[in-house]
Amino acid sequence: MSRPALGWVAGCAVTALAAAGAITYAVAQDSGGARERTPAAESADAGFARDMAVHHQQAVEMSYIVRDRTKDEDVRRLAYDIAQTQANQRGMMLGWLDLWGLPKVSAEPPMTWMGMRGMAAGKDGALMPGMATDTELKRLKSLNGKQAEILYLQLMTDHHKGGVHMAEGCVAKCTVGVEKRLAQGMVEAQQSEIELMAGMLKERGAQPRS
Repeated sequence: MSRPALGWVAGCAVTALAAAGAITYAVAQDSGGARERTPAAESADAGFARDMAVHHQQAVEMSYIVRDRTKDEDVRRLAYDIAQTQANQRGMMLGWLDLWGLPKVSAEPPMTWMGMRGMAAGKDGALMPGMATDTELKRLKSLNGKQAEILYLQLMTDHHKGGVHMAEGCVAKCTVGVEKRLAQGMVEAQQSEIELMAGMLKERGAQPRS
């Protein structure tokens, strides 16, 4: 893993954090000033914000787990960048729901806004595509060193693939411009991190699970 590559990821995290206030303000300008433009509770905008907030929370959890299970600086740095970026984005999305006056939870199953009602069964805690199961999280907590690094990189690769699928759905279906732009940014950043993690797995004699 090259230092420049990791530096690029860190730079993306810093940029995302710095832009948070501007993005939240832009959402207020896009939707807060016009009642008829505020997304409905069942809209793709609201569904994406709710579901991706949950999806991001697990990425943050996994990243903090591996941080304490390895001393490898490259993996620890990547995990920190992912945790900070996704925690920040999660806060923004929950803030948008508050701004729109919409609930943060829904009686509808996850992914309903994408036309995938019933496809995410929540088996063993995996509520949406790419999410790790409770069993996998328990295993990650039991490993150390290289084994923990490999499992984390594999789980996060799957997680990012699911996240990209969801973000592409928002790009196609969401109506709030700034949310669509954030979703497109997620697609690009997470695809880049998938490539980065493939290289890190190869360095450890492993490969993505799918």
